[in-house]
Amino acid sequence: MQDDLQLSLKEYLSTVQEVVKITFDTPVWVKAEIRNLNIKAGHYYLELAEKDPDNDQVIASCRATIWKFAAQKIVTQFERESGIELSRDLKVLIKVKASFDPQYGFSLNITEIDSGYTLGDIARRYQQIVERLTTEGLIDRNKNLPTPFDLNRILVIAPEKAAGLGDFKKDADALQKAQVCEFIYHSATFQGNTAAQSIMQSLAQALKQWAQTYHNAPDLIVIIRGGGAVNDLAYLNDYALAALLCKRSVPVWVGIGHEKDRTILDEIAHRSFDTPSKVIAGIRNHVVELTQEVINNLQSIQRLSQQQIQAYQSQNEQYLKLIQNLANHQIMNALQRLEQLKSNTSNLAQQQTQLINQQLDALMRETLLQNPKHVLSKGYAIVRQQEHVVRSIHQIDVQQPVQVELHDGLFSAQLTQVTPHES
Repeated sequence: MQDDLQLSLKEYLSTVQEVVKITFDTPVWVKAEIRNLNIKAGHYYLELAEKDPDNDQVIASCRATIWKFAAQKIVTQFERESGIELSRDLKVLIKVKASFDPQYGFSLNITEIDSGYTLGDIARRYQQIVERLTTEGLIDRNKNLPTPFDLNRILVIAPEKAAGLGDFKKDADALQKAQVCEFIYHSATFQGNTAAQSIMQSLAQALKQWAQTYHNAPDLIVIIRGGGAVNDLAYLNDYALAALLCKRSVPVWVGIGHEKDRTILDEIAHRSFDTPSKVIAGIRNHVVELTQEVINNLQSIQRLSQQQIQAYQSQNEQYLKLIQNLANHQIMNALQRLEQLKSNTSNLAQQQTQLINQQLDALMRETLLQNPKHVLSKGYAIVRQQEHVVRSIHQIDVQQPVQVELHDGLFSAQLTQVTPHES
């Protein structure tokens, strides 16, 4: 053992340092994820890692440095080209040169960062979420919900005390004061790798409290935050958050970032606005349009009602004239028929009178001919018994006398025999 070569730790590590320097003398491009980042005295100290894509476990890690003398150029160029602030959780393609120091250990010196790779990674993750939501039939589910007729109560999720929330509340407070809308606010973190989970937890808690307070669901869910770095907004590109919002039965309106910013929430929302200020403007415009629509409908109803009243009045006047004309026509016809009936009745009466007169004359003649005196003068007689005229032998009582009247007098007789005519 004592015959073996023995080196001090410094000597051994210095040898390693030399080997590393010779072996990795040329910078190479390396893909990694920034797990942590600290800036001290202008120097950038990074912790890099690579994760297993199947289980997200770290399979390699090391320290890396961007020295102050190069940091301004490297970091500024990266952030200018990508619009992304260099920070943790970014996937980067970096040109590095291995460095080993006996005192400080192994590290990578970063000499360049490819902004296109990071942008591509963000875009790639974004597109993967879009494709998954599309495949699952979720991406347009909330977007296809009908716009609420009335925006009475609105749930708002936003970062606490954020500038964007302040812009939103300027107009929201005015609407609430006028009792047009009621806004219920809940806060969440909108940046960092816990942003999506924070928003989901805030929404769940908000809806739970809502169910305990109100009988009906919110008319609208509003998610807002002001602008920020691209990588800050990239935390919102989360499948679980997007899927959760897609499945809401309440329309979701979002206003995140500035005009140029776009997240997956803009893809799935019922309506997407550039900024929080434009969200409240959209709400205000909806209320104004709804109010104007109600006014227009009321005016239309009044106008149509007036037209209908006028039409009915005109129609009634026409009907009245028609009724009057028909009535007059009926009266004229009735008068004509009455005159005709009067004329017919008069003629019939005259005919009946003449007929009756003729009949009376005949009866008078017959009466005169049948006058008892006239009849008696022809040799007929009237037989009475007990002051009753005898018309049949069956009325005669043989035991009683009879009185016989002739045209010139009366006589009495006692009956001795009554003989009926032979049949």
